[in-house]
Amino acid sequence: QMQLAESGGGLVQAGGSLRLSCVASGSLLEETLIRINTLGWYRQAPGKQRELVADITSDDSTNYSDSAKGRFTISRDNAQNTVYLQMNSLKPDDTAVYYCNLHGPSVTVWGQGTQVTVSS
Repeated sequence: QMQLAESGGGLVQAGGSLRLSCVASGSLLEETLIRINTLGWYRQAPGKQRELVADITSDDSTNYSDSAKGRFTISRDNAQNTVYLQMNSLKPDDTAVYYCNLHGPSVTVWGQGTQVTVSS
């Protein structure tokens, strides 16, 4: 089965930076699916709805939430089946579990999440 494995979360002070990574793996068919579909990062804080942070298409077109614009950068390395989220100027409101996601016309896959905590 296709799996998404996030890493890079942790505890940082406000104004600091973190780089999240998500490695996607699976069968040869699933590896093709990874390369042709959109990858994204979502986050969910306690008591809040899960929300989109950023996503990136197979053609490297990117989309960011208003809160992420100017601070976060999403990128992908198809050769390594990996999507990254560089997070700068972190704020306490960024504290959440961050999830990697693959989405296409007929499939949606979620990672298990990585915790990001920003102290004030």
